[in-house]
Amino acid sequence: MDVPEQYMQNMQELLGDAFDDFAASFSMPSFHALRVNTLRSGADENIIKLPFVTDRVPYVQNAFFVAVGEKPSRHPYHAAGLYYLQEPSAMLPADRLPVHEGNLVLDLCAAPGGKATAILAKLNGTGILVANDISVSRTQALVSNLTYTGADNYFVTAESPEHLAKSYGAVFDSIIVDAPCSGEGMFRKDPSLIRDWVSKGPGHYVPIQRQILANAVSLLKNGGYLLYSTCTFSTAEDEEQILWLLEQYPCMHPVPLAPSDGLMQGFKGLSCALRAFPHKISGEGHFLALLQKKDGDDPITTMQSIPLNAHPLPNEFDHLTQMMRQMPDRKRLMIHKDHVYYLPTDYERIYRRDIRFQRTGLLLGEIKNGHFKPAQAFALSLNADDFENVCNLPSDDERVIRYLHGETIPFDLPGIPDNEDLLFCTDNYALGFAKKSRNMLKNRLNPHFRWM
Repeated sequence: MDVPEQYMQNMQELLGDAFDDFAASFSMPSFHALRVNTLRSGADENIIKLPFVTDRVPYVQNAFFVAVGEKPSRHPYHAAGLYYLQEPSAMLPADRLPVHEGNLVLDLCAAPGGKATAILAKLNGTGILVANDISVSRTQALVSNLTYTGADNYFVTAESPEHLAKSYGAVFDSIIVDAPCSGEGMFRKDPSLIRDWVSKGPGHYVPIQRQILANAVSLLKNGGYLLYSTCTFSTAEDEEQILWLLEQYPCMHPVPLAPSDGLMQGFKGLSCALRAFPHKISGEGHFLALLQKKDGDDPITTMQSIPLNAHPLPNEFDHLTQMMRQMPDRKRLMIHKDHVYYLPTDYERIYRRDIRFQRTGLLLGEIKNGHFKPAQAFALSLNADDFENVCNLPSDDERVIRYLHGETIPFDLPGIPDNEDLLFCTDNYALGFAKKSRNMLKNRLNPHFRWM
């Protein structure tokens, strides 16, 4: 790997006697891991039996290392949302963010969704997560990854931090800022980042990070927590940003983070921060620091109702929901541009008319030519016990793989009438919808979620 000389000089100054060990880590392989979606009942017990799962990740909860050369994305459990694939040290920020059930949480730089999916698991079906990314194109991957969680208590927005601060004020209990950075900690895993470092350098990101942090303070409730993280080693982007924040905003106070073997304290006297180095842990480079807002502004409590569409829904929607063990609360249904959404409880706490929402809660489906077409998010919000008509097969059944490829499945379910919708499951976990046609199951898996 062709690493810039200036970068290596910077690291030698930072690490001193430990530099040789750090330099040697570039010749070692990267680590791969998965994080269990604890919203799926029994997921941990099922995942630990998978052949490609090895040891638990020691410095974060609910995570396992994955054997090199394996393809965990091609297992049906991944399609069912039982786990999220992520570089292990990148799991640290969401793991260390204080989140309690019922909280309002903001992931300010959320794409592609690793932190957001972990936060939803912590919320455990309560409260609301706002997952924001300023890039509309990046929110597409974010929405897709959130869909796999099966949760309905999230909003996806595509706004600048400045606009969010102006619209919301101080309403959030916890905020995570995994800031854009020079990416030094990921050079081993993704050498293409070196080109960006050479052309821009760490200094390019410092003003961007400060602007994001300033707005995050404005969005945080008094008593709330702000976690700042990067995947770079640059002290200008890490410790110096926290020291700047503490100087500019006296209402912010550092909070010690839970240590773990291999994680180091921050530099420049910032002992409350944590650093991950590839020569010290089984993972790449990361920095994180936690702060709490004390004696800050009182939160703004303005509420705005979403204009719900009261028009009747197609018969297919009513028939499908009648097969659910627990029917949705129709007071939480919204139709927007022919899409049917199931809004989170207390959605008025988060909805604002001037915010660009890419997703408002759970997408149930789309109305086309007067007919209702169920969405993948609707299917993944269920399990085998939630639906009347079910086809449930073991994960090693070849028909499960065929379903994930979008094929029609030969299968006779004599207790289900023709042309009835059913939930296609593996080991009781939903994969998507299908429709019975004589002795066949017509595939209704969304093409975006099919295996190619």
